[in-house]
Amino acid sequence: MRTRILFLLTVFLILSVDVQAQKDSTVHRRFVQPKNEPVNAGKRTRSKIVNDSAKIVYGPKTTLSTTETEIFENKKNYVPLDTSIYNLHRWDFVKKFENKYQDLGNMGTAMNSLFPLVADQIGATPGYKVYDVYWETAEPRFYDTKSPFARINVIWGGKGRAMTHIEFTRNVHKRWNIGFNYRPILSVKQVQPSGKTDYQVRSQYYDFYTSYESKNGKYKLLASYRRINHQVKENGGVLLKRPGMVTVDTSYKAYFDPNAVPNLSAAASSELRNSIHFFHQYQWAKPTQVYHVFDYYRQINTFFDTRATDATSNYFPVPTAGIVTANVDDVNTFQYLKNEIGFKGNAAFLFYDFYYKNRIYNNNMANLLAQPAHAQGYENYVGSRISFRFDSLSYLSGQAEYLLDGHYKIFGSLRTPWLDADVKSALAKPGLMQQKYLGGYNRWANNFTNTFTNQVSGRIKAQFGFLSIYPGLTYTLLRNYIFFKSDVNQLTRPYQSAGTQQIVSPDLRMDIKLHGHLRLKPYAAYTKLLSNDDQAISIPTWFVNVQLSYENFLFKRALQVHTGIDVHANNQYNAYGYNPAIQQFYVQNNIASPSFWTTDVFLNGRIKRGRFFVKYNNLLQTFTKQGYLPTPLYPNLRNTIDFGFELILFD
Repeated sequence: MRTRILFLLTVFLILSVDVQAQKDSTVHRRFVQPKNEPVNAGKRTRSKIVNDSAKIVYGPKTTLSTTETEIFENKKNYVPLDTSIYNLHRWDFVKKFENKYQDLGNMGTAMNSLFPLVADQIGATPGYKVYDVYWETAEPRFYDTKSPFARINVIWGGKGRAMTHIEFTRNVHKRWNIGFNYRPILSVKQVQPSGKTDYQVRSQYYDFYTSYESKNGKYKLLASYRRINHQVKENGGVLLKRPGMVTVDTSYKAYFDPNAVPNLSAAASSELRNSIHFFHQYQWAKPTQVYHVFDYYRQINTFFDTRATDATSNYFPVPTAGIVTANVDDVNTFQYLKNEIGFKGNAAFLFYDFYYKNRIYNNNMANLLAQPAHAQGYENYVGSRISFRFDSLSYLSGQAEYLLDGHYKIFGSLRTPWLDADVKSALAKPGLMQQKYLGGYNRWANNFTNTFTNQVSGRIKAQFGFLSIYPGLTYTLLRNYIFFKSDVNQLTRPYQSAGTQQIVSPDLRMDIKLHGHLRLKPYAAYTKLLSNDDQAISIPTWFVNVQLSYENFLFKRALQVHTGIDVHANNQYNAYGYNPAIQQFYVQNNIASPSFWTTDVFLNGRIKRGRFFVKYNNLLQTFTKQGYLPTPLYPNLRNTIDFGFELILFD
């Protein structure tokens, strides 16, 4: 049914664009009076019709877009549509982020960063973040189009994985633009699917957005509505001890047995998010604008399980800590209203911004009679943003924000042609679900203190003819770090470290132009834990990505290609486990993820305004018959072929 709806929507978009193209045709016909004939000769004259319909008026260069951040900072740098084919094959989210995330072996499942991240929100948060990537990477861009523009991107991944992106935008007039995005994700179960439509992941994302500017240019408005409903059937990974087995095969290859069965069969989790966003500004004086930002945000996280159905796997401990009912139905709802007012502007090469922000939030868990402390409240912030732009390639920027109860964040960035550097420091509130929780399998009540993070990173950029080399270094300090680990009475629970964690990661990125159109792009990172109190952090010591590719135009520039091979490897380490009941990754020492390397072969191409790719995933697994565990118990996606194409339509 969903496939039919998607097909009808696609046909409707194409027909709409076609009708509009006929209505406002770009075929220009003009009358040309023959030479040497008077205009009023008293007789019928012959005319010549000049048909210049072959001339393409609208295209990627007339379809311009930008982000809200660029508009906010008064940067007039709308950019043409991106039609690059470089790394087009990296469509799944793990590969898109250079393998720096772990998932559960299937597109759309829970994700966790391998390297520590600094919290951007220092105030109250729900504490759920495994599906953040699917929401944060979908934020809409704002367009200025000279004609209606439609993008249809369809990806058919092997093993029943699929993702589509349909986008449409047009200018109502030259100062007002409207548009929408639609991004569904469907992924069939990778462990014992019962059919081609036995989906593990069903995700529906859409948004509507608009931008407006007054005739005199003094007033600007950006607004959007966004919604995602991300549903996942949790399998708990591979169950090694299956019913009827006399001896249990606990070898590593058993995880990749085609007859393997999942630990869970009735468990499911979901995350529903929606938001209303509104930004507008007015040019109060020549160097100053006053502005207002309004946000409404809601996030609902749920977990459901039929206890009797999944009891045979012994995946969850005997429920001495949770609520004992036939069906587990845990629901957590977090929402807030936020208003930000301030003034900003430019003075020569300086951009400045000073603001006040108020946030009213509420967190509610259905099973909890008494909600955790500070589960609802008011937050008042003051802050400033500043940026020094030395030229088109160099700038120094920073942001300082203070929550009036003592929390803060300070971010700074330097960008030059030869050096990039970042500094981040944050004192943030712990997540609300980490403080108090009562569900079908888990229960706790904590009084955690604020978490502190310092992170400094830098990268040198140097070029020597055919060689570009970019050495970098990242240092991270964590205090009062909150993490999950195994517990006697339940699968996992949160803990707060009483010590510190210090992580230093030197890395090296290179771009080597080999003979002809061949390029080699290696990246290697080495991570050293200078201190790791309470064993709260687990990161692979060695992390490597390498791409060998060929880029060129063929057949008299009719076809552009980018083809080659991607390799990723890291050493053996104890990867974080995953608890689906609370949607959290946790520290574990029972199952080690052996060192492995993956190999993907790809071909990206572009013909006129159409882009496509073909990729063969995990070539080595074709011969070894076993792969790797991105998360303990969860086998990786098996060797398979992905195909995708994109059509861009203009008036």
